[in-house]
Amino acid sequence: MSVTLAPSARQRARIAVYGLFLLSGMAIGAWTARIPAIKSGLGLTNGELSLGLLGIAAGAITGMQFVGRMVDRYGSRRVAVPMALTVGVVLVLPAYAPNLATLALALFAFGAANGTLDVAMNANAVVVERVYGRPLMSSFHAVFSVGGFAGAAVGGLFAHHGVSPAITFAAVGTLIAAIALLCARWAVRDEPDRRPAAGTESKRLGRSRVGTTVLLLGVLGFCGMIGEGAAADWSSVYLRDDLGASPGFAAAAYAAFSITMTGGRFAGDLLAARLGPVVLVRGCGILAGAGLGVSLLIDGPVAGVIGFGLFGAGLSCIVPQVFSAAGHRDPAQAGRALATVASLGYAGFLAGPVLIGALAELVTLPRALFAPAVLALFVALAATALRPPSPKSGSRGGELVVAEFENQGHHDAQ
Repeated sequence: MSVTLAPSARQRARIAVYGLFLLSGMAIGAWTARIPAIKSGLGLTNGELSLGLLGIAAGAITGMQFVGRMVDRYGSRRVAVPMALTVGVVLVLPAYAPNLATLALALFAFGAANGTLDVAMNANAVVVERVYGRPLMSSFHAVFSVGGFAGAAVGGLFAHHGVSPAITFAAVGTLIAAIALLCARWAVRDEPDRRPAAGTESKRLGRSRVGTTVLLLGVLGFCGMIGEGAAADWSSVYLRDDLGASPGFAAAAYAAFSITMTGGRFAGDLLAARLGPVVLVRGCGILAGAGLGVSLLIDGPVAGVIGFGLFGAGLSCIVPQVFSAAGHRDPAQAGRALATVASLGYAGFLAGPVLIGALAELVTLPRALFAPAVLALFVALAATALRPPSPKSGSRGGELVVAEFENQGHHDAQ
C-alpha cells in the first residue's frame, strides 16, 4: 500500500518522529546520569538499588503487553503523543521517592510510559517510512542514541554543579513536554481502516504465518540486544580485568561501541535502500560476530577496543531493520507485531549482562563474550526473516489510512 502527503507535511511528520525518539533517549539519559545521586540520597546499597531498578524493566514489559492493541485500534499518533507527555511528567517522580518501595513504584511508572512510547513511536516511524517509500528507521534509532547522550550530558552537567535530581528531571521533563507538543502538531495521523477485508479465511491463515515470522524477528531482536546489554556492562570490565588496561583506556571499549553504533545507524538507511534489509542484516551480523570474535582471540587492549567498535557497527542496523520489518508485515497489526519484537528485544537487553556474568563464572569472561558474537552470526544466518511478505500471501488483513491536515491544532493531540 502506498500513501502520499504533501512534501511539507511529509517533512514535518518525519521531524515529529525524530522528536519522539530524541525525547525518549533524553529521558533515559537524564535518569541514568542521576542514579548515583538518587542512590546516595536514599542511602541504598548496590543490591537495594538493583531491586529498585527492576521497576523500570517490569514497567516497560508491562506497558508493551497492552500498547500493541491500542496502537492497532486507535493509531500510533494517538498513543505516542500522550505517552511522550507522560514520560516528561513521570521522569520527575523518582526524585521525590522517600524510600526504596516508592522508588520502585516511580520507576515502574517511568518504565511503563517509556515502554509504551517505544512501541508507539516505532509504529509511527513505520507509517512515515511508508509515506516516504524508503528506509528511515535506522536514522530514527540513531537520534534516540543522540538523545541519550544529550540527556546524560545535561544530567552530568547539573550533577557537576550540585543541582538536585528533582530540578534536573523537572528541567529535562519540561523540554521533553515542549518537544512532545511539537510532535503533537506535526506527527502524521494514522487511522486504522476497520472495514472487513475480503477472504477472511485466507486472511486468518496469513496472519498465522505472519505471527510466526514476527516471533522469529523478535528472537533476532533478542539476540541483537543481548549484545548491546553485554557491551554496556562488560566491555570495560573485560579490558580492565582480563587485558590489564588502565581504567581510562578500558572505558574506550564502550565508547568505541557507542560511537560506531550511532554512526552505523545514521548510515543504515542508505545501506538498507541500496542493499535491502536481508543483505544488510546478514552483513551486519557477520561484521559484529567476526569483529568481536577475532578480537577476543587476539587478546590485547587495542584489539579489544577495535573489536567492540566493530561489534557496535555490526549491531547498529540489526534492531532498526527488525523493527521496520515487523511493522511493515501487516499494517493492520503493526502495533502488536512491534510490541512482540520490542518485548523480546528489551528482555534480551536485560538478560544479556546477567547471562554473560553467569557464563563468566563457569568459563571465564573472555570465553563468555563469545556468546554474543555467536548470536550475531545466528542473526546473519536467519536474516531471511526480514524479507517482505509476498503480496499473494494474504497477510494484509487491513489497511492504514493516513490523513493530511495542514493546520493541526492542540485539540488533535489526543
